Amino acid sequence: MNSAATIRDYFEDYLKSKRMTLHQFSEVSGINSGTLSSTLSGQRPIGVQQLDRLTAGMGLPEGYFYDLYINQSFVNASPDWRRLGSFLYRCAELNKIESIKETINLVMDSLTYAPHLFDLAEQLFSEGKLEAARPLYYSVAESEKLQHSERLALSHYRLFTIGLSNNQQNNQSLATQFELFVDRLDEMYQLDGLNDLINVHSSLRNWSKLLELSDKLRMRAEIHYKLYGRHKDEWVKKEIVFYVLYAHLAKGSAYSYLGDYKNALKYVEKYSDYTWIKSPNEAEMVVMNQFNEWAEANRYLYELKSGNVDVLEDYLAYISERKSEIFPALCAIVNAANRYRMNIDAVLEEYESYFTYQEQENRIGKVSKHYTSDQYGSLLAGLGTYYLTNRNFDKGMEYLQRGLEFAMNNGNKDAMLDCLGLFGELRDSPNGEGSSTKAAFLLEKISERFSHPS
Repeated sequence: MNSAATIRDYFEDYLKSKRMTLHQFSEVSGINSGTLSSTLSGQRPIGVQQLDRLTAGMGLPEGYFYDLYINQSFVNASPDWRRLGSFLYRCAELNKIESIKETINLVMDSLTYAPHLFDLAEQLFSEGKLEAARPLYYSVAESEKLQHSERLALSHYRLFTIGLSNNQQNNQSLATQFELFVDRLDEMYQLDGLNDLINVHSSLRNWSKLLELSDKLRMRAEIHYKLYGRHKDEWVKKEIVFYVLYAHLAKGSAYSYLGDYKNALKYVEKYSDYTWIKSPNEAEMVVMNQFNEWAEANRYLYELKSGNVDVLEDYLAYISERKSEIFPALCAIVNAANRYRMNIDAVLEEYESYFTYQEQENRIGKVSKHYTSDQYGSLLAGLGTYYLTNRNFDKGMEYLQRGLEFAMNNGNKDAMLDCLGLFGELRDSPNGEGSSTKAAFLLEKISERFSHPS
């Protein structure tokens, strides 16, 4: 496309090549002939809806003229928001993200657009058009970075949630940046923001940060509960009691991974105590029942991890009737088996279908996919360790390879190092036969990849 030509030039050439009159094209495109005439003469600017009809009438793909439209309409101009907003929304509908970025770069010097860009970003976010909303939030964050506005903090929150991915290193960076703004969020978002940070840091195994954020979430949630009761004008997405109880659960989980099972069990009692909840309603009862279930499961889990292997039979009986508890239980059981030399062959055979990645859900909602991914990577490494320890080298090799591939795809450095260490042990094993040779070959290829990254 000739960048020097205008949309009108292309339209005139089209009419000449097709030997069409304005009236004939008007019938084809549905655009009033008078509007076409004033557009061709330059008396009237082209709106995005008119441009789309013009493009369709010429038989061209949607958005074909958008690059020209940007140059003609927004370079060295101060378009009114109605025109600019309509164009940005249409770009979002067509997933033309680069066009959104280019347009915003041309107008973001003017602070007057920031409130409109933010409102449009919120609309796109609510409609699930996250990639289209991202550059809008970024432009608001940049233009208001010295203003300390509510829009600034919420824009950073949105960028944090939109940016989270399977790449753990990227998630670490996003969490670090967003944490600077979480205290500036309006109260209707602050609890959710802290909750989301806890989930990300849990998947990153940042236990000290998890302890810190759990205390902050509990304190803020308890204040809200005392001030507003159950809710304030229906703004809380979850019942406030959820945040109080979840803060205790997260703290107990952190102590568990730090090996402090006494404190872990102490916090189990905190999130199974509901005496402070006054006359619970139906929604709160759902939350309480879920936490009661988690408390019972985690009592078994922490006892098992601390070395009390006698609880295994009761733990297995408990999860047999609770599908949502099977995956976390398997993670704990495999970990305990490796630590205390337990034989769990029968357990692994019964639950082998759970060794493929699955999103986890409970009666409240979905479990953080980032936390689930970290747990799944650890489970694969643990299975590899278990089978290697019990001299089933082929199966151990299979799970280690799956674990390494999963860790690499998720940018999980700790899980990668765990798997690589086990590959090294397998390579040096005199009894691994073909598996040790394959491990040595894979280690060589992996080393080459990290030495010469693509």
